[in-house]
Amino acid sequence: MSTDYQQGRVALGARLRELRTEGGLSGRALAGQLGWVQSKVSKLETGRQTPSPADLEAWASATGRPGIAAELQARLRGLETQYRSWNRQLAGGHRERQEAAVLETRRTDVIRAFEAARIPGMLQTAEYARHMLAAAAEFIGSPRDTEDAVRARIRRQEALYEPGRRFRFLLWEAALYVTIGSTEVMIAQLDRLVGLLGLDTVELGIIPLGAPARRTPAHGFWIYDDRLVIVETINAELWLDSPADIALYSRAWEWLAESAVTDHQAHRLIGRARASLTPR
Repeated sequence: MSTDYQQGRVALGARLRELRTEGGLSGRALAGQLGWVQSKVSKLETGRQTPSPADLEAWASATGRPGIAAELQARLRGLETQYRSWNRQLAGGHRERQEAAVLETRRTDVIRAFEAARIPGMLQTAEYARHMLAAAAEFIGSPRDTEDAVRARIRRQEALYEPGRRFRFLLWEAALYVTIGSTEVMIAQLDRLVGLLGLDTVELGIIPLGAPARRTPAHGFWIYDDRLVIVETINAELWLDSPADIALYSRAWEWLAESAVTDHQAHRLIGRARASLTPR
């Protein structure tokens, strides 16, 4: 969990505790009034649990300050603008998140992205994407709307062919060897990468496994112009828009780019990965 998010959750908890004490209620009394276990009150007040909007509305009412619910919920929305848990984002399936990616891409002129262990979504074949999204739904336990999500992901790729756009992808060579689905799926995916190398809107850099690294690959991230960074973790997605964060991730991208090869050298690495999948 990001430090900024946790600090914000602690601050929200302190505000909840303030409302409870101003209302003359003990933690046990408030829990009893709301029908909660007392430990939930304690976790919310100490920032160890994220409240739901309904929790905040109930808290405000129980402490005699129903009008404060809007303020509390605004604080919560502010937290979740930056830190978006997968459980909440994917409660209705993957399609909505894919549609959000389509919208962000439409309003962006330059995308810079780095992926360490998978092909970037904007470069995926439908079959590769299908296996990725189905596996993610199984892991998170979210509803399976795989086909709708795949269609949205492929629709997002239309931006690759729009004049004036620029897409700069960095890929660690290891991602070419992580088998998603089957050998046939991977062969088609690697062929897709080769086909994109000639697009004037796309720059694909591959960081060879043995390349000297000024910065070692840590995790994937996407930079949208100079206004937004999106980072995926196992349990959440971070949307970072502070100038300091954007500058830091931009520096990380540039340092990684120093180790990457492009054009015919990238083609050679993709070809080598493809050859390893072809029966001899």
